[in-house]
Amino acid sequence: MTISPTRQSIAARLAEARERTLALIAPLGDELLNRVYSELLSPLAWDLGHIANFEELWLVQTVGGRAPLHGELGRFYDAIENPRKERGELPILRDEGLRTYMGEVRERTLEVLNEADIGPDAPDRLLREGFVYEMLIAHELQHQETMLQLLQMLDVPYRPAEADPDAFAPAPLEKVGGTIRVEAGTYEIGAPARGFAYDNERPRHRVELAAFQIDRTPVTNAAYIDYMDATGAEPPMYWTRDGEGWARTAMGVTVPVDPRRPVVHVSWDEAEAYARWAGKRLPTEIEWEAARPRLEGVGGAWEWTSSDFLEYLDFQAFPYDEYSKVFFGDTYKVLRGASWATHPHVARPSFRNWDLPQRRQIFAGIRLAKETA
Repeated sequence: MTISPTRQSIAARLAEARERTLALIAPLGDELLNRVYSELLSPLAWDLGHIANFEELWLVQTVGGRAPLHGELGRFYDAIENPRKERGELPILRDEGLRTYMGEVRERTLEVLNEADIGPDAPDRLLREGFVYEMLIAHELQHQETMLQLLQMLDVPYRPAEADPDAFAPAPLEKVGGTIRVEAGTYEIGAPARGFAYDNERPRHRVELAAFQIDRTPVTNAAYIDYMDATGAEPPMYWTRDGEGWARTAMGVTVPVDPRRPVVHVSWDEAEAYARWAGKRLPTEIEWEAARPRLEGVGGAWEWTSSDFLEYLDFQAFPYDEYSKVFFGDTYKVLRGASWATHPHVARPSFRNWDLPQRRQIFAGIRLAKETA
């Protein structure tokens, strides 16, 4: 049963998301927030401004009908119009001006929230059951994961004083191995009609699947090391030789690679090559979702699938084309599941992540499938 959000619950979750964002950057000074580390990732200052500007666009301007605080500033935070490699050179807000803007936008957001009709029968589909607020909360939580991708690249130790070091890596798997047989049949795929989900997760529909097998747990660091030893393949991103073994150098900290943890930071190309070496294949995203209730180890790393990012039959873009529609085609591959950096609010079984097959900076790993006898 879907429970519609209330103004109070939305305000609380907006606050929780913002507290989590600010906690991520608390150990950093302005210089690190403004530094460009990679063409594949925005400087953290851009992400922070984009989070606030996206909130202003939808929750203040669109819902509240109010003028923007800084005129044309929003065009510099348009993720489609401004490639990541150019964002560090844009005249964006920085330092104290950025923090002030984030606070002022949030004040206006809460003022508008008190006036908005977010009930299940609201005439505006954007507001019905708080959809636009759910979207903005999810948007901020997803950007936190993107920010954590950049934090891997720091050359100074990153450890909030109260944080457990193991909070910045997948949990070790208690047991490894084994396969699950998924029987042939009809399976329902996609998000239900009620409750928040992105447009690419809908409509929920039935598919026919042939029987297949899928690994109970994802590929571990130990298994990937065996693969590298056998084939001479490159190590995952952030790995370096440490005597006879391997170490992971990220967030300015070097630690031994734990063989029990799921392998992370491998590209689709590398995952596909590993699958061929292992005599298996990557699952389709439909197989993955059908098998999800029985899978273990989900949540350590996003899991590459063999599927291109395509729309479901009868797909309808909502609330804007640029979230999903512009990415459909054979260029991007779908990832399923979640990673250690993914907030639980985002990690629903129908969620579809996607990226280019050569990308490694994302927290992506591998789970294998094969045909049944």
